[in-house]
Amino acid sequence: MEWLFDPGIWVGLFTLVFLEIVLGIDNLIFIAILADKLPPHQRDKARLIGLSLAMGMRLGLLTIVSWLVTLTTPLFSLGAFSFSGRDLILLLGGFFLLFKATVELHERLEGVVHTHSGNKVYASFAAVVAQIVVLDAVFSLDAVITAVGMVEELGVMMAAVVISIGVMILASKPLTRFVNAHPTVVVLCLSFLLMIGLSLVAEGLGFHIPKGYLYAAIGFSVLIETLNQFARRNFLKNEARVPFRERTADTVLRLLGNRRQAAQEENQAMPAAQDEAFGVEERNMVSGVLRLADRSIRSIMTPRAEMSWVNLDSAPGIILQQLQETPHNQLPVCRGDVDHVVGVARTKDLIGALLMHRQIDENDANLLRQPIVLPDTAGVLKAMDLLKRAHGQLVLVADEYGVVQGLLTPIDLLEAIAGEFPDEDEQPAIRQQAPGHWEADGSADLHLLEQLLETDALVEEDADYSSLAGFLLQRFETLPAAGDAIEADGLRFEVLAVEDRRIARVAIRRVETQLDAQTE
Repeated sequence: MEWLFDPGIWVGLFTLVFLEIVLGIDNLIFIAILADKLPPHQRDKARLIGLSLAMGMRLGLLTIVSWLVTLTTPLFSLGAFSFSGRDLILLLGGFFLLFKATVELHERLEGVVHTHSGNKVYASFAAVVAQIVVLDAVFSLDAVITAVGMVEELGVMMAAVVISIGVMILASKPLTRFVNAHPTVVVLCLSFLLMIGLSLVAEGLGFHIPKGYLYAAIGFSVLIETLNQFARRNFLKNEARVPFRERTADTVLRLLGNRRQAAQEENQAMPAAQDEAFGVEERNMVSGVLRLADRSIRSIMTPRAEMSWVNLDSAPGIILQQLQETPHNQLPVCRGDVDHVVGVARTKDLIGALLMHRQIDENDANLLRQPIVLPDTAGVLKAMDLLKRAHGQLVLVADEYGVVQGLLTPIDLLEAIAGEFPDEDEQPAIRQQAPGHWEADGSADLHLLEQLLETDALVEEDADYSSLAGFLLQRFETLPAAGDAIEADGLRFEVLAVEDRRIARVAIRRVETQLDAQTE
């Protein structure tokens, strides 16, 4: 037992343990890949059996060191090549690794997903264990030969084998979990196995490849993959800062192809049939639904300047004529201006009161209902819930000072999803004049305009405007005159008319369309 106190023995033991672990990593990686083919409840058992077999084989081979030495004796020759038992084992193991790694790589790189009508089909436990046994035989021989060449004491060799296998058993489950959770790591490991298989074939043919070259290549590849995993983790961390709902909406919209820029970023080798899978109207409606909760009430309401309302200070005849011409079935009733709201009434009830009593009684609770007021800071989903409980009544939108900014009806919510539904006395706010040429009112909704123009450069996060006029005023930084123009995202916006200190009409053209027309 004096050798236990020899420092050289301990140095040899630790060195041999390290080498045995290094030599067993490739075996461990392949066992992890094979075990993943089994049902989850059998994977730990397969890993434990595989590594236990490896330890048993190595310990058994260590006890017949003299036989291992005879494996280097040539058995037969073919031309300039002579083959020993060790050479044959290395050749068979190398070809097996090349074949198995190539098949695994093909399955992962081919991109073919096999579907089954029933439960997922797993590999046979016996088949997986048999493959592990074959691999253990190849890798155990390499590890044992290394041990014989480094240490003379059989006890030290066996201790190194037991310790190294124990370490690998403890590391097998987290390593397997990591490998299976990162597809690029699986491909990298299979590439290592290809390289190791090639080196075994070369060794079997008598061409010695220094192990340092293999370890250097594997180490460099692991370093690059580590940097790749750090980059991916940082990317996912930064992406997680964007709300999940917004990421989901962007992904769905990209799949639908509702952005011209997204289509240009994709490889345009996609079949034309897929481009037509969703119509423009379908894409716009899905976009409207996904973006609805992100919009402000001001962006979907009917603004104050376009509201129809009844002024009690007007003559009964004028009010009656207004009611007969209006397409709306409800109107706010005010005195003097919109900020002095008396109530909300149905048009037919107001007409009946004027015909019967020649006046509108603002104290008649049966005629005028109390207005429902919503702050303009409320969310669209809150407004939708309020409209559901309003029993068909419109909702007035006011700012923090109580000034009425507009009104909201279920039609406004529907238009935010499906586009405009002009009244009979209105025309669409956005009118296409020709391919790549539109004319729009200054009050046109920016979200709807983005959908029609297939761009995402108009609506800015936290912007305090929601109309085309607001977008242009923010760009011009002053009230423009007719003829002034700006360009944004390949689009030219030219002011056609300015009325009452507001932008009334705007011409919109695609810049590339303009250039094409000039070229022709």
